[in-house]
Amino acid sequence: MRWREIRSCEIRTCVWRGLGYNSYSHMRERENLARLSLLALRNRREGLTRLVPPLGEVLRGSLMERYLTCGNPNCKCARGERHGPLWYLSVTLDQSHRTGSTVPSDLVEQVRHWIENYHRVKENLEQISDINRELLRRQKIQGQKKKKERK
Repeated sequence: MRWREIRSCEIRTCVWRGLGYNSYSHMRERENLARLSLLALRNRREGLTRLVPPLGEVLRGSLMERYLTCGNPNCKCARGERHGPLWYLSVTLDQSHRTGSTVPSDLVEQVRHWIENYHRVKENLEQISDINRELLRRQKIQGQKKKKERK
């Protein structure tokens, strides 16, 4: 695996076999959010909403490359040269159910792009949610201070 640092302690991108995904460092980010001003938090949230990929180009699932044998004893696959690659999209529906379908080779890059978009959307939503929790925490504190002042 190869790690590439994008932003210090916030997002790491892992590239494995040409596919990338982000790993988010939640605890450090939450600690950093508490140090930012309200304006900085709002600006960061606004910037993250602009980074969300088009939702019409999002796909949850895993793309797998498969090589198969046909069972014919005279075929090349019986000697070890399997048929393929065949591309397969697998989607987990819940803990015990999965679905999937084959992907034509001319659509593999599009499917990869849509899966990457899904991971970007998910990552950005997590960051936006963290910012919103911090803003909510601050609003709660402000409300408590106002109640004490009224007494």
